[in-house]
Amino acid sequence: MKSWRIDTATIASLAGASAAVLQFAGALKGAPLVAALPFDITALSLASLVPLLALLLLTRRWWLHPLVAPSLLGAGLLWLWLVLAGTWSASHDILSAKLPEVVLLGPLMLLAGIAVGADAGARRWLVTVALLAGPFVGASVAWGLAHGAVVLGGAVGANPELVRVQYQLAGLAIACAAGLGGVRAVEAATWPRRLFWLGFVAAMGVAVLLPGGRTALLSLGFCVALVPALRCWSAARPRLALGWLALVAAGGALALAALLLNPAGANGLRTLERFTQGDVESSARPALWAAAMQWGSEALPFGLGTGGFTLAAGYGERRGLYPHNHLLEAWAEGGVPGLVFWLLCFGGAVLVPLLRLRRMPPGRLARVAALALPVLLAAMVSTDLGNRMVWFALGLVLSTGVVARRV
Repeated sequence: MKSWRIDTATIASLAGASAAVLQFAGALKGAPLVAALPFDITALSLASLVPLLALLLLTRRWWLHPLVAPSLLGAGLLWLWLVLAGTWSASHDILSAKLPEVVLLGPLMLLAGIAVGADAGARRWLVTVALLAGPFVGASVAWGLAHGAVVLGGAVGANPELVRVQYQLAGLAIACAAGLGGVRAVEAATWPRRLFWLGFVAAMGVAVLLPGGRTALLSLGFCVALVPALRCWSAARPRLALGWLALVAAGGALALAALLLNPAGANGLRTLERFTQGDVESSARPALWAAAMQWGSEALPFGLGTGGFTLAAGYGERRGLYPHNHLLEAWAEGGVPGLVFWLLCFGGAVLVPLLRLRRMPPGRLARVAALALPVLLAAMVSTDLGNRMVWFALGLVLSTGVVARRV
């Protein structure tokens, strides 16, 4: 009698690919080819990820480093506290939309990040899809701009929510791909492969100038400079790490010189235009940060309640005017407990890769950093606690303290 055996390698690969599509779905849906599909890739990838994740968890033996426990405890306490804080929130619309994302999608995405980041096969496909998503999104943005098919960078009359998704999420996908490309460049054994990945990084650097996301440009710069250097440093190759930093600095200097010599070349590069046309000074973020600090102090010790910030600050039920900083959001809406739980959750997670820097494969650490760093940087200047990308990135960081072995 023939026996059936589950192919656990296939399960891991599909789980990694599904997680990647879900993570970058917002950016991918801005592409005309994906937007024309008769189904929603977010719903499809989420529906496929749940059973694949369950099978992945069942077909592996899991080892968690004790360092992971404080962050998981902080996450659980934060989710519980945000549910309790919703009972005294003045919000109805934001609360009903945000709370399910925090307490339902948040734990799922955190678990997915841990499992996919810890399993070698799942992580390999996560990286592969991310490397493909970056140039695909960049090319789609370029094509859309050339044909007038997209509106980017906050153009007058555009839907603010759609514009935000277009330029921020597109930029994040490109930044993650650029960081991964840099890692491949320092790992390449031959010059043709090395030059290919250097060209890939350069192309992503040009692509990120199109959408208009300032944070994405800064994230790409940090990611390309630091992540490959981290890869070399953790592999005990400090000279190569310093050489990479020097190469990135030289490339940035050449790009800046080219821009100064030919200012007209920046026309149409919406990201650079947003830096040079006074948008930094006119940004609403400083006002939102100040308001979050003020209302958090006035609502001590328990905060305004989940989703209550915009009403207290006089903005009404407008979720887009959240504090634009995860730490300040936890402070304003969750008070002292929310701040403490957030610090335990996110601050504790950062310690895991730092303390295990020399005890894990350099390639694994670098790939996790490339995928997590742009998203976590964005959490400090954009997105709210209901953003699923941030919880997945947090899970990836924690996965550096987790080992998965096949049963």
